[in-house]
Amino acid sequence: MQTERPDREIDELPLRTGLRTRTLSDDRLAFCRQIGVRDIFLDHRSPRGDVFEDEGSQDDETITIDDGVVPSVSDLVQARRRVEDADLRLMGIQSLSYNVYGKIMLDKEGKESQLDTIKQLIRNLGRADIPILGYQWNPRGVVPMRTSQTVRLRGGARGREFDVDDLDEPYEPVDELEREYTEEELWDNYEQFLQEVLPVAEEAGVRLALHPADPPTVEQLGGIPRLFRNFEAFQRAMEIVPSDNHGLKLCLGCFSEMPDADVGEVIAHFGENDDIVFVHFRDVVGTWPRFTETFLDDDRSNFEPGAAIELLREVGFDGVMVPDHVPEVVGDTEWGHRSRAHAIAYLNGILSCSDDEGQ
Repeated sequence: MQTERPDREIDELPLRTGLRTRTLSDDRLAFCRQIGVRDIFLDHRSPRGDVFEDEGSQDDETITIDDGVVPSVSDLVQARRRVEDADLRLMGIQSLSYNVYGKIMLDKEGKESQLDTIKQLIRNLGRADIPILGYQWNPRGVVPMRTSQTVRLRGGARGREFDVDDLDEPYEPVDELEREYTEEELWDNYEQFLQEVLPVAEEAGVRLALHPADPPTVEQLGGIPRLFRNFEAFQRAMEIVPSDNHGLKLCLGCFSEMPDADVGEVIAHFGENDDIVFVHFRDVVGTWPRFTETFLDDDRSNFEPGAAIELLREVGFDGVMVPDHVPEVVGDTEWGHRSRAHAIAYLNGILSCSDDEGQ
């Protein structure tokens, strides 16, 4: 069910902002367009309740993906058209849950079913003209993503923090873990995964985008190595099975959390190699083992957003920047309408100024 839409040449679009959402309700889509966004990524819903964001909405206008559960081409086309009716573009699926890749990662029984699920999802996305599939490669349940949700920011706003001292040791392994794994084992499993799925992505015209480990911890926790914790790991990931259809979901917050990573060097290296698929624009204060998510315009934060955008322009990146995590501000919704609007306005203001300077 291929559809031709000559008005959508995404490779010719400028650097721009976008949002992620799990619902495609009329109100959510209207809000995104009203605050100056044109592109969105869809956070799917899992029938087992695994989610990536505290969305809150129970609307039915969403997509379900799980091991053996793949939205049809018709479902995806319907979602895309719903987004387009709101004068927006559906750029892709934000990420895959552990339910869809955990057995592949650990080379466990049932991995073939998960590989089939991912391949079919990629094919369906391509046929529905949805160009991006984000994914993670992290074990579930070993360490919490954040140890506090209520750290005070300016004016009493609340941000999320990770502090390794707040964790109970020893770290408990995931339920499915029957033994400890070596790092090379997981690299071998990952390479086999790429060898299986990247030819499918190339044929379908879909780009896969790899997200860093969050938090970017030490080499392993709970018996499972966390591969994508540093700059060198992403270099290896991009080189191990070379493909124009594989790149980074460049989470600036995660890379700035890494003690030895420099955001400017990361943008320069992967941007010049055309490895950046889209950007998670998040900022934090501090690095591993303790850091706090904050506002993009916080003077204490790890990097300067204007400088990062200038570097993205210099390397020729012309994709979407998504403020994926935002602080909790007074009177906001669980999704963070107010805080996301602030982040989008701030980024759009920088983009507008940098456009003026280039003219």
